[in-house]
Amino acid sequence: MTGFLFAFSFWLAAPVWLLMILAPRHPVTARVAASPLTVVPVLLVYTALALPVLPELWTAVSKPDIDAFRDLTALPGGAGAVWAQVIAWDLLIGQWIYREAVRLGVHPLVTGPLLVFTILLSPFGLLLFLALRAVYTRRDGRAPVPTGDGPGAAAKTG
Repeated sequence: MTGFLFAFSFWLAAPVWLLMILAPRHPVTARVAASPLTVVPVLLVYTALALPVLPELWTAVSKPDIDAFRDLTALPGGAGAVWAQVIAWDLLIGQWIYREAVRLGVHPLVTGPLLVFTILLSPFGLLLFLALRAVYTRRDGRAPVPTGDGPGAAAKTG
């Protein structure tokens, strides 16, 4: 069951990724990408995987230590829970990238491959998009407009 949930977490997120990559200008895509609720099914899988290993998970996050984290990920449920968490965060990052790219007028033929890259290696995809975003905003002679829902939004609202 753990192996199924591990794979299922990605397939729950895949339709949103496919919309953003293959139908970026469709109105449904804009509505779906604007919702943070897209990650709820993935988070339910996370919960199902995390609850059986909650003591190990709590140890790994409450007292960060590489050995405790290694012990957690050595458990099938622990590795699956970490994977589902990564899938959920990657999806939220991808949705933010998509919305910012639309706002900035980045062509879908640029955004699509960047989103694929983000699916595979989200930290690098995010860094690449942040560089692209800086170029687009500098080119237009304006500072990035805080959207209020991207990474670091809570820090900007104070």
